[in-house]
Amino acid sequence: SSRTSGAVPPKEEELRAAVEVLRGHGLHSVLEEWFVEVLQTDLQANISLEFWNAISQRENCADEPQCLLLLLDAFGLLESRLDPYLRSLELLEKWTRLGLLMGTGAQGLREKVHTTLRGVLFFSTPRAFQEMIQRLYGRFLRVYMQSKRKGEGGTDPELEGELDSRYARRRYYRLLQSPLCAGCGSDKQRCWCRQALEQFHRLSQVLHRLSLLERVSAEAVTSTLHQVTRERMEDRCRGEYERSFLREFHKWIERVVGWLGKVFLQDGPSRPASPEPGTTLRRWRCHVQRFFYRIYAGLRIEELFSIIRDFPDSRPAVEDLKYCLERTDQRPQLLVSLKAALETRLLHPGVNTCDIITLYISAIKALRVLDPSMVVLEVACEPIRRYLRTREDTVRQIVAGLTGDSDGTGDLAVELSKTDPASLETGQDSEDDSGEPEDWVPDPVDADPGKSSSKRRSSDIISLLVSIYGSKDLFINEYRSLLADRLLHQFSFSPEREIRNVELLKLRFGEAPMHFCEVMLKDMADSRRINANIREEDEKRPAEEQPPFGVYAVILSSEFWPPFKDEKLEVPEDIREALEVYCRKYEKLKAMRTLSWKHTLGLVTMDVELADRTLSVAVTPVQAVVLLYFQDQGPWLFPQLFWTYIQAMLTNLESLSLERIYSMLRMFVVTGPALAEIDLQELQGFLQRKVRDQQLVYSAGVYRLPKSCG
Repeated sequence: SSRTSGAVPPKEEELRAAVEVLRGHGLHSVLEEWFVEVLQTDLQANISLEFWNAISQRENCADEPQCLLLLLDAFGLLESRLDPYLRSLELLEKWTRLGLLMGTGAQGLREKVHTTLRGVLFFSTPRAFQEMIQRLYGRFLRVYMQSKRKGEGGTDPELEGELDSRYARRRYYRLLQSPLCAGCGSDKQRCWCRQALEQFHRLSQVLHRLSLLERVSAEAVTSTLHQVTRERMEDRCRGEYERSFLREFHKWIERVVGWLGKVFLQDGPSRPASPEPGTTLRRWRCHVQRFFYRIYAGLRIEELFSIIRDFPDSRPAVEDLKYCLERTDQRPQLLVSLKAALETRLLHPGVNTCDIITLYISAIKALRVLDPSMVVLEVACEPIRRYLRTREDTVRQIVAGLTGDSDGTGDLAVELSKTDPASLETGQDSEDDSGEPEDWVPDPVDADPGKSSSKRRSSDIISLLVSIYGSKDLFINEYRSLLADRLLHQFSFSPEREIRNVELLKLRFGEAPMHFCEVMLKDMADSRRINANIREEDEKRPAEEQPPFGVYAVILSSEFWPPFKDEKLEVPEDIREALEVYCRKYEKLKAMRTLSWKHTLGLVTMDVELADRTLSVAVTPVQAVVLLYFQDQGPWLFPQLFWTYIQAMLTNLESLSLERIYSMLRMFVVTGPALAEIDLQELQGFLQRKVRDQQLVYSAGVYRLPKSCG
């Protein structure tokens, strides 16, 4: 019995003789069961209580060096109490191999003994013990990493060549300025890193001899690795999209595996980790890598909206995420997270349509890199497409981007200029791929089986935008409207640029749909030529026969231009005569053809004479007619200008006093310095004249309109 104190243990020859006696009586078959039962009884009654009593006195120790020493003492006590049983186990295994015993066999007996040890000692470990073990293993990892840096001449491999990064600079200067050791956390003058490494090595050896190494340390090692990996990733990677972190983390993981080799005694005392580690180390390496891929992918999925917004600067982050997704099962998480981010941060009335389209274009580019099958784009960005269909200006913004008229969607003009456009015909769903059969890659399982794989993969930005509405006719008609607006209202347009845009759009949409636009541009060129001919004829006339002002007409082929609003505008007599003269000149040039004027379209350049200066302005025909109306009359009195407002007020309110009329004019009509040019007495005189002219009635201090005017 292990409880025997001071007795000399029997020699192997004496024990073997006793076994022979048992064999003679047929009792050798129960020897193994008896041994395990005695061990279990002693563990439960004595050894386990002694061990946990020793632990309970030390687990609240705040001083880590002392805590580690006391933990070594506790496991040393456990080893000394179990030593007789372990030596007896070796003898039983030896006799089993020699055939002296009958039972489970040597390997089975050892497994049964170690299972009993783990089951009795660590069936339910106290929480304080788990926290202490985890804290110490966390310190062990930091001490190991610090020792590796010191062993490499004081150069931190994590900082070498990376001091341009935010994290590296911050960490480098923090290490230099801190009075504490980065490994053991003590003052640099009292650093105990070397002692810590030696003591942890001794602890691992004790646990290994007791076959308790993984049982005691696995949970603490796992928690430590998870915590350190998360902290490192948050500190280094969050918000940093412009460089890849995979290679850097792979190097760091190899250093962590070196530490795991120390923990699980997978390396020699003076040589680095073996290039062919044991099964335990391979298993831990796979665990650390899988955890890193999962956490790193989760971080980038959380930031994917910002990564898409910053693309192509964030391309390294997209490629890192792609690499991780190929090794994890986080595609569903990505789809749910990205759709939620888009709907929360993008698809609401506070965001301009132009900005939504711009981010959708970035999403197309980024997600094509992330998932060449385009399934992620198709699923995650469907809310964008659905929302854009509800915006009235979506088509106009897309067309403006195609023609380079929008600052926010300028990428579309670049896409349009590409020489190899994709087909926009919605009916082309052919599965014939031009690639080799051995290059074929199946779609992911979340792909829509009802949609063509080849078409999805070959879709470019413009075809995806056009397919929001399912038809290119809508975009062609909108382009016609924008082109007409630009030609008729922005007279500084570039003919060469417009012709180039039409030619590029013909490559995208076909020649027939763009025929109307070609005719519109031809009309502009013909108009310039006709205006030049008429002006040349006018210049040949005597000065007294030349028109008082120039008329330059834009002559439209009405059937090819978008319909215009049929608005009436009475133009001054002299302008009407000038237009009729121009019409006769045109009929002389173009026999059997005449002009129908659209008076509300066009541009009028004129000089406006003010009291102290003359302004040259370019205005619409409506504005020009208003300005010319003032040309036909001398000075206007302010009360005359107010008469219309006064009539409207009296119509609505029936009767008003002089003061009330004056205050309402001040509030609704007259603002600025003009108010100083009319006073209450002048307004009263004006109203009294209206009374004498029987246009107003004055009674009981109020003015009202005559009943005949009601």
